Amino acid sequence: MLKALRQVDWPVILVDNSPDRLPVISDEANHYIHNPENAGIAEAQNQGIDQAIAEGAEAVLLLDQDSQLTGTFLNQLLDAYNTAAKQFEKLACIGPQVLCEFDNKQVKARASKETYLTDNHILTRQIIASGMIINTLAYKRIGKKESALFIDGVDHEWCWRAKRHGYLVLKAANVVMPHRQGDGRHRLFGMNFKRGAPVRLYYQVRNVLILSRRGYVPVYWKCRHLTALPLRFLVNRWYFPQGKLRGGYMWQGLKDGLTGRTGKIQK
Repeated sequence: MLKALRQVDWPVILVDNSPDRLPVISDEANHYIHNPENAGIAEAQNQGIDQAIAEGAEAVLLLDQDSQLTGTFLNQLLDAYNTAAKQFEKLACIGPQVLCEFDNKQVKARASKETYLTDNHILTRQIIASGMIINTLAYKRIGKKESALFIDGVDHEWCWRAKRHGYLVLKAANVVMPHRQGDGRHRLFGMNFKRGAPVRLYYQVRNVLILSRRGYVPVYWKCRHLTALPLRFLVNRWYFPQGKLRGGYMWQGLKDGLTGRTGKIQK
């Protein structure tokens, strides 16, 4: 990833949520921010964006370790952003089409309707954070990523909030990014289930319950995720490895989601 960024000579701000400083990687960045206690993905993104804004950035590209980059991809994505910024006054962000590395298929919205605004710009409800180029002027007006969510749902929540403020969330139709989410995919009962770290289930369950109470969150998303919770519990508890641990995290997420507790998990 850093090699690709160096190919296009873009300044790099690295925000590290791991306990120990990574000197080899940190030396490759123009600016390094270390959160040894893990501030969460939302706060880490805010720190990076705010630092970029302080250095005069008009747009910021967010990336994580699960995405595969090339210099060509980065230039294509930037071109798509620049073109959109000229054509659409209230542009919040733009991201690429995502290619799932597990099945080598392009990730497409099912219930969420998408509309082509131009040959290379698709209007959508939400995009993932990795590969997202944010308009810093829009960021200042829409607000920061929600640190209280910590992780999971952070990128979508910001996109939905942007839409509430009248901003556009776009995909670049002709720019594709290979991306890996989680540790695996399993097809059961005619549906695909993502398998990730057990602790992520806490945040996923809790944040579904928290976000489902908000009026600006799409109804289709609420229905899809709330109705899926019982089945997700059964699959994670009785099919995936570490089932007891996974079930425990989901129960804790359920309790904290119902009571409205946010932030980092309290163990």
